[in-house]
Amino acid sequence: MNDVDFKMGIAVSRLAALLPRPIMLSLAEAIGACDQSDRASTRLRAVQSIPHAHYRNVVSHFVDHWTTHAASVTPHAVSLALLTAGQIAQTHRDRQAIELVWTGPDTNVIPLRQTEQAILQVVNSAQSRILLVSYAVYAIPNVQDAVVRAAKRGVSITVVVETPSKLGAQNEYSTLQALGDDVARCSTLYCWPKANRKADESGKLGVLHVKCVVGDGRQLFLSSANLTKYAFNLNMALGVIITCGNEPQQIEAVFGQLIQEGLLVRTEVAV
Repeated sequence: MNDVDFKMGIAVSRLAALLPRPIMLSLAEAIGACDQSDRASTRLRAVQSIPHAHYRNVVSHFVDHWTTHAASVTPHAVSLALLTAGQIAQTHRDRQAIELVWTGPDTNVIPLRQTEQAILQVVNSAQSRILLVSYAVYAIPNVQDAVVRAAKRGVSITVVVETPSKLGAQNEYSTLQALGDDVARCSTLYCWPKANRKADESGKLGVLHVKCVVGDGRQLFLSSANLTKYAFNLNMALGVIITCGNEPQQIEAVFGQLIQEGLLVRTEVAV
């Protein structure tokens, strides 16, 4: 293998790590149908095969690298390399991993991840969609910034909170305002109206006590920690990150069904 082929192989592997397998398949098909003598048409065909702006930008850089530094590599060879790398990357993604996530007193029993680090991992790695659910929300700058960055790269953001306003005279604030204007602008927001909740004999309503973040139906962060500075720094909280397997997609499906049935209602917030 010469240096050009080696560098092209690295570029293909990096691309497979960034793109979902269906997009890799579409790109491989588009490039495989290209004429080797017409590289301008190749670039156009490759970019047009990608539905998302962020992915189009990534593919554009890849094609530029190919046509500039590895022009001797044929479209057929690139297509085969994309198919192979896409399958290898998908196999790697399909291997489920579970990590414990902890906020609280330091222990040396087992290695643990911090809650904020875990949330940022899921948000920062998402390429197409994020589902964020929490009972209590309060401004966490690093998480807010990560959500906004995700939206800018074309990720669809769905945020589910218990209610637009936290009720109770002792701790009253606007949940949606606490999310931050930038997050509210780039997200689709849902809440659980009191009218849609069950109540016990005394009239006490159920609450949305779920705290989770799902990225691309592939990574699930599930925790006892709310999105508050206390949960990240002072409280004792335990959770897990589940990568791959059925669980991330199942959680997405649960909330998708609740939205479809109207139990969770879209909430508009003035920003």
